[in-house]
Amino acid sequence: MKIASKLFISIITPSFNRADELEYLFQSLNDQTIDPNIFESIISDDGSTDNTEMVVKTWQKKAAFRIKYITQNNQGPGSARNNGMKISKGDLILFIDSDCEAHPDWIQTIVNEYNKFGFDAFGGPDGAKENFSILQKAIDFSMTSFLTTGGMRGHSEKMIANFFPRSHNMGISRNIYETLGGFGNLRHGQDIEFSNRIKKSGAEVKFIKDALVYHRRRTSLSQFLKQVFNWGVARINLAKIDPSLLEPIHFMPTFACFVLLLIVFITKYLDWDNLKIIFLLFMPLFFISLFGAISKKDLRIFPYLLIVIPSQVFGYGLGFLQAFIRRFIFNQPELVGFKKNYYQ
Repeated sequence: MKIASKLFISIITPSFNRADELEYLFQSLNDQTIDPNIFESIISDDGSTDNTEMVVKTWQKKAAFRIKYITQNNQGPGSARNNGMKISKGDLILFIDSDCEAHPDWIQTIVNEYNKFGFDAFGGPDGAKENFSILQKAIDFSMTSFLTTGGMRGHSEKMIANFFPRSHNMGISRNIYETLGGFGNLRHGQDIEFSNRIKKSGAEVKFIKDALVYHRRRTSLSQFLKQVFNWGVARINLAKIDPSLLEPIHFMPTFACFVLLLIVFITKYLDWDNLKIIFLLFMPLFFISLFGAISKKDLRIFPYLLIVIPSQVFGYGLGFLQAFIRRFIFNQPELVGFKKNYYQ
């Protein structure tokens, strides 16, 4: 692992019809505490039909850092990231998504870690800002809390599943790119597949807990449901590539769906009273949601969590189950999940 004496950093962002969110990303990069001359931002457009190019050109004129813009026909985010890496100049290549904002110390934190300890690849956490919508804050808790999926996705140094850097906040050395290439062909989950290849190569992969990005995520419950459904599908597609990517914890959301059906069956045929139904179905959700509202210091998100948390569990679980039956039982080709109108 060779550490450059003077680092240059390339930050790659795939984008598809997300012009409105790029404004936030560019502003956050402009506000970085590190010298803007040591990094470049590469926007790799995946065939957008909105005003993405115009937004980029506007920022190219006023940003303190360098911005490059390239475009391709719509092929998915993995292909767009690969396209960006082809023109990158950085000793370190960072990835941040178009719906994210970087903490002001994001790049500086990564550089300090790299210069002090070195790494071949890293991943960092994501969170929510105060000006996010109540729904986005609720989704953030559901996605990052240890009581939900935070212990699996990577938001603390104690995790209950293997950690794989994810493309909303990850980075690699140029040597990794030159040795292993880039992202694979999966439309969803391609970052986990890439991270898995990196880890299996024997490279040093770190979790940098202070390298924070703010993740806007989805702005409607419908978008969120489609997203988590696709993640459930992606987990099965990943398992077909490498069975080690399917861990017991990944079955839990589908197991929860079966438990719900079992409880409904029991209450219908065994004539349980309503109090028992409420206790079994609602009380655990109630306390997790209340904890979430208190931890976020915003009681307004409590009723949202009562909907968002089960939506995440059942959306993921159903996508997982459908893909499992299709691919492992009927041995059919890769399932993509929601593709058309994914962002609507």
